[in-house]
Order: sequence, then C-alpha cells, then structure tokens
Amino acid sequence: MNIAFIGLGNMGLPMAKNLVKAGHSVRVFDLVDSAMVALESEGAERAPSALDAAEGADVVISMLPAGQHVRGLYLGRGESSGLLDDLASRPLIIDASTISPQDAQAVGSVAAERGFTFLDAPVSGGIGGAEAGTLTFIVGGDSAGFEQARPVLEVMGKNLFHAGAAGSGQIAKICNNMLLGILMSGTAEALALGVRNGLDPAVLSEIMKQSSGGNWALNVYNPWPGVMEGSAASREYQGGFLTDLMAKDLGLAWELALASKAPVPMGSEARNLFALHSAQGGGRLDFSSIQKLYRPKDE
Repeated sequence: MNIAFIGLGNMGLPMAKNLVKAGHSVRVFDLVDSAMVALESEGAERAPSALDAAEGADVVISMLPAGQHVRGLYLGRGESSGLLDDLASRPLIIDASTISPQDAQAVGSVAAERGFTFLDAPVSGGIGGAEAGTLTFIVGGDSAGFEQARPVLEVMGKNLFHAGAAGSGQIAKICNNMLLGILMSGTAEALALGVRNGLDPAVLSEIMKQSSGGNWALNVYNPWPGVMEGSAASREYQGGFLTDLMAKDLGLAWELALASKAPVPMGSEARNLFALHSAQGGGRLDFSSIQKLYRPKDE
C-alpha cells in the first residue's frame, strides 16, 4: 500500500520503520527534519508537508503528542486549513495518538461529513513494542474501517481490539493508563516501605509477585533500580514511557471523569503524584521513576 505517516517521535519512527520493512511504500512528514532523514535512510520517502505526504495515499497514519496537534492537522488551525479540507483523495485515516475522546469524536465527525473513514487507534506497549511490532491497538470507529485497517495495523501490532464507535479507542486507552498509573505508584510505595524497614527490594518483589500483590508494574516493569535487568529503572530511568506522558494521560482520565461525573479518587491521586514528580524534575524520565518520590534524597 501507499502509506503516509505523519509524526515521527519516539513511537512514530519505529512504527513507520516497520511499515517500510514490510514492503509498503511510505511517505513521511515530521517537523523535525532529522527524524525524516532517519526514515529516508530506511527506504521511506520524505515529504515537504503533511499534505504532500497524504495526497494519493491509501492510508494516512498520524502519531502526534496531543489533541491540539491532531485537530490542527485534520481540521486546521487559525487561517490554515486541515487535511480534511485539502485532500482531493479519500484515504483511510488512522490516528494513533492518545488524545481526549472529545477531540477524536470531533475529527471523526468532520471526517465522516467529508467522506473519509477515520479511526482513533491509540496504542499500548511503549517504545519496545513499537520497535518489535508488538503494540496493542485499541481502535474506535466503524467495524468496516477496522477491518480495512487490519492488514496495516498487524504490521505494527500484535493485539488489535475494536473498542466501539468513534472515540471508544481513546476511552479504553485512558482507562488502561489510569490503572497503570495507579499500579505503578502503588508498587513504588510498597517497595519503598519494605526497603525502609530492612527488606531487600528483589526479595520483596519476588514475594509480592507470587502473592496477591502481583501486577504488571511489579511483574514486568519493576520500578526499583537493579531488581529487573533491562527495565528502565536499571537504566537510570532513561527511555520508555515518559513521566510527562503519563501525567498527560492521567489528566485526560480526570477530564473524562469530570465530564461524566465518575468518581476516580485513586486516579486523581495518581495524577497528583505524577504531576508532583514532573514538577520536581522527573518529567523526562520513564514513568517508573515515580519510585524516586518515595526514596530519601541520600539513597
């Protein structure tokens, strides 16, 4: 297929690379020129603008930081028009960004009016999953569009879920990441309590993994340095899923809860903890670095 990929950040670049490796013709655009150069060396074609990348494509995939960027790309910003205004062709549009359901529904509504099929398809699995092509795609939109997207998504992901109508992908992703934030902050708190009272963090981790406290954060992504080889915690919290991104997603969960009058006391507390950690300088570290909040400064 002819695929346009817009947004080549930590996640987008390896996702686009996998599409190139699978034999698709991929045109890319990003505001950071070095990201496009990296993909060009892999066999992708660099486009001078998002419109140039998307015109004539069978599929347009976007992976952008926030809702304002997705709305700007597709709906326009200020005096500038968006892709939904300017494209002469009608490609399948897949937005893999994590944004609010309201933003996804707004873009999806305009897309439907203009004759486009639009899917919101946020991902789970982190940079490692993007590189390995094992991401989980959580898709909102009509079922026919989901089936149309399947051959492309299967190149980049291992697990594909159709969550429901437009915006449903975002709702499911927000719920998942709220739970992940709660689990990671709780795991870090429990480990710090044990270590402060004389326990070895590796021994305590193994005990909890085999007991009722076992969870993904503890079993797969232990936040205590040196306990789990290859984890971000054992790489000085470099790479992975940034604290600032977790804080953003927890903010989206809080906004969704506010709009739907849903009580989320633990989600709200996790949001406060990650916001505090970010404010204290941890924003560009992996989100498992929330462990630092619970450790004395001299450790």
